[in-house]
Amino acid sequence: MKAFILAAGRGERMRPLTDHTPKPLLVAGGKPLIVWHLERLAAAGFREVVINHAHLGAHIEQALGDGSRWGLHIRYSPEPPGALETAGGIASALPLLGDQPFLVVNGDIYCDFDFGRFSGSTATGAHLVMVANPAHHAGGDFSLDGERVIYANGEQTLTYAGIGIFSPSFFAGVLPGTVMKLRPLLDAAIAAGTLTGERFAGRWVDVGTPQRLAELDQELKNA
Repeated sequence: MKAFILAAGRGERMRPLTDHTPKPLLVAGGKPLIVWHLERLAAAGFREVVINHAHLGAHIEQALGDGSRWGLHIRYSPEPPGALETAGGIASALPLLGDQPFLVVNGDIYCDFDFGRFSGSTATGAHLVMVANPAHHAGGDFSLDGERVIYANGEQTLTYAGIGIFSPSFFAGVLPGTVMKLRPLLDAAIAAGTLTGERFAGRWVDVGTPQRLAELDQELKNA
């Protein structure tokens, strides 16, 4: 199975830190955020990784190279200025991802999720990992009915963790180069009753502001 890391975002809420450093290269606990992912992917048995980029993308390629230092083979999917959003970015990278299900993980989160448990997935649509709602997103995104993802349902809501398994066919209707968010595709799958998911109770941080980055940095240094 291949892994796709989303690394094309501008990181507006992280400014001025992201004025000269792409968000996935911001450091926490002595390592860039994206390196934590690469190490966990390698440890989980992944060997092929695709990374998209737009803002300061050359910095990402220069910092990570071909991935050989982690035992990985990294390929890149450059996007135009402003990027293509999540669905658009994934659709444009499909030629690099092949015809089998692949793992997607946001480059600006920190987690201790075991990516290896997805290595044999034969997903035919999309399967989302969700977490308890963080304070900055108290309303959540969705609810779970068993393994089926449904629209947010009162108190029982969860937040999409930015981790999921997707089949290439999930993006079949998105033309390469299209700017498109992921949510419309997820909504369509919910309406069709085909979107599945699970709850993850481990460590997860949406590193979306300088304050949360500083808090994570301190936590990892003290670990």
